[in-house]
Amino acid sequence: MIQERKLKIKEIKDTVELSKKVADRDIADGLQILTALKRCMEKWQDDFNQMVKESLKTSEKQSEDLIKELEQEIEDLTNRSLEVKPLSHTKDHLHFLQAFRSLKDPPHTRDWTTVEVRPPSYVGTLRRSLDQLEETLNMEMKELCGAELKRVQQYEVDVTLDPDTAHPRLILSEDGKQVHHGYAVKKLPDNPKRFTLNPRVLTRQSFSSGRFYFEVQVKNKTVWCLGVARDSIDRKGDALRTPENGYWSITFNKDELVFTGNPDVLLPLRAKLQKVGVFVDYDEGVVSFYDVEARVHLYSATGCIFSEPLFPLLCPGSHYKSRNSAPLIFSPVNQTD
Repeated sequence: MIQERKLKIKEIKDTVELSKKVADRDIADGLQILTALKRCMEKWQDDFNQMVKESLKTSEKQSEDLIKELEQEIEDLTNRSLEVKPLSHTKDHLHFLQAFRSLKDPPHTRDWTTVEVRPPSYVGTLRRSLDQLEETLNMEMKELCGAELKRVQQYEVDVTLDPDTAHPRLILSEDGKQVHHGYAVKKLPDNPKRFTLNPRVLTRQSFSSGRFYFEVQVKNKTVWCLGVARDSIDRKGDALRTPENGYWSITFNKDELVFTGNPDVLLPLRAKLQKVGVFVDYDEGVVSFYDVEARVHLYSATGCIFSEPLFPLLCPGSHYKSRNSAPLIFSPVNQTD
């Protein structure tokens, strides 16, 4: 008993030491992210200032050109006035006509009533600049998300589907890695763990602490749902897949991706999803979803409270003829991604 307690002390100390290393690494990663974002913001500020200054410079040059043109016309008209003014006092009509014909043609002038000088507007400049900033930040975030995804992939777990939980219309592969929806309703023994109303299935493995990660291939599917669920979910009724009911999942249907909640959260989709990664930090109360191929973070549910085992959940969706007939597949992590 003494030896066991000494080993437990060592285990706790090792955990504390590991926690310090993880904290240092997370602080370093956070600093790297903030530094990258700060660099982007500073460059954006410099570029925006430069664009505004160039726009102002162009506006000032146009105004200066207009003023020079006006001043030249004033000079020409003044000279013309000096030439014409003596004739306005002559009373000899013949002399007036002879003198007037000898004058040069009047100077060419612009119709200035059509000329408007407006202060420059920088709304368009700001909009273009913000669009460029968003594009740059998206590239930075994608790169950072790639690093984040690589880190959570280290918590990969090997899971297989539990046939005792599968809805009677679902067809599981022999290795328990694939599931698709079938037409026929299989006659199966009554089991309190089985879904009987909705075509869902859980894994044999559950998790009650720590972190775990798995990937699911969703290629060529038009409808599906996946995530995690707690042990006490209602498997016989039609409860909504919300966190309040014990589900943390995302659903794809008709080219829309949502985190199923109350209300649902519509998630942005940049391309067709091929593979989805799911990461759970049980102790921190976080469930995160990733587009593995694009290396993009899709959504994270935070502040979750877990008090019982969590099971990976798959729902391949029903199919009609060949539509949505592809299976959902647990895929091993490709370390070269």
